[in-house]
Amino acid sequence: MSAPTHNVRYQVSLTALLSLNFGFVLFDRNASSFLMPFIQPDLGLTNTQVGLVSGALSFTWAFAALGIGAISDRTGSRKGLLILATLAFSICSFASGLAASFAMLIGARLLMGVAEGGIMPISQSLIASEVDPRHRGLAMGVAQGLGSSLLGSFVAPVMLVAFAEAFGWRHAFFLAGAPGLLMVILLAWVVRAPRVQPARTATSAFSRASLRAVIAERNVVLCSILSVLLVSYLVVCWTFMPLFLTQVRGYEAKTMGWLMGSLGISATIASTAIPALSDRIGRRGLMIAMPLIAVVLPLAAMYFTGPAWSMAAIFVVGWSVTGVFPLFMAAVPSESVDARHIASALGICMGTGELIGGVLSPFLAGFAADLVGLQAPLWIMLALALCAGLVALGIRETAPRLTGARTVVEEAI
Repeated sequence: MSAPTHNVRYQVSLTALLSLNFGFVLFDRNASSFLMPFIQPDLGLTNTQVGLVSGALSFTWAFAALGIGAISDRTGSRKGLLILATLAFSICSFASGLAASFAMLIGARLLMGVAEGGIMPISQSLIASEVDPRHRGLAMGVAQGLGSSLLGSFVAPVMLVAFAEAFGWRHAFFLAGAPGLLMVILLAWVVRAPRVQPARTATSAFSRASLRAVIAERNVVLCSILSVLLVSYLVVCWTFMPLFLTQVRGYEAKTMGWLMGSLGISATIASTAIPALSDRIGRRGLMIAMPLIAVVLPLAAMYFTGPAWSMAAIFVVGWSVTGVFPLFMAAVPSESVDARHIASALGICMGTGELIGGVLSPFLAGFAADLVGLQAPLWIMLALALCAGLVALGIRETAPRLTGARTVVEEAI
């Protein structure tokens, strides 16, 4: 990889812009969940169909992340593909607002997954080639976690619900898509075409030898299972918690929006604090403890009878489980395998979570909700968190500070 040639100001601007762009991606991705209390009665959707709408986007997102990333590597056209994908997800958000049936809505979300799935792989490849290696980890964390937590998990539920109450859920989708058009202009203006050569050979990170080596590592297998369990926890919460809070607990839509927004505050803090803490005290203990703490969120939603602000505080504590996502999706797998197989390990851990957890879990939770009521998805969340804590017991500690192992960067040097 060639050394970055741009100055610090450009590197900061690039990271900030990519973080903002991915924030609007998550803003759009989560919009259907936050607006579902308005959409479901209008379109006459069952809870199973609600789950399918959520899972459809995850399905195409996972495949697009692999496919578009590979295309960008082979063509070297990262900036162009990033702009095209950003424009496409804005158009799909507008299409979601025009949906007059379940079929039209799920079609729009399938296409949105295709558009959005490749944005983060391309963004991270831009950072890898343009940002100084001394600050690359921080830049990647900001690009993926800061904007998405603030915009996708905090601003989105508060703003979209308020807008839907005032102007209708369809106009809320139009609002969600509008920032993408501005981002297209900013990306075209700020991002400079990276000095990379397209791949000339059909090499793949997922070679058979690499796959065999990765699957043989216990930590990778356990991290993949954790990915399935905890991605399921997140997606089920995003999909059905708004419906449960409004239809079962009787909260007003505006209050529900603020309660869901508290999850964004939690994720913003936890996505930085938990990984940093793991560098000092180890990964394994946090990966065991945080899922067990996460059980308080569904329990509070079902049984807590105090004021809404207290409920929000409990939500913040429970949702802090998001802080271990960088651990089982990136840190532990990358520290457990040979440097030659890191890409395969990360791909397996991320891909299984999105494909199995993101696709199947909302469908199954919706089916259960149709059978026994909207409390079923919350009991599923509780079971998923408990299982994740138990699975993490088998993780082998990998934090260099505790194991004395050299980092990949040190090995390269």
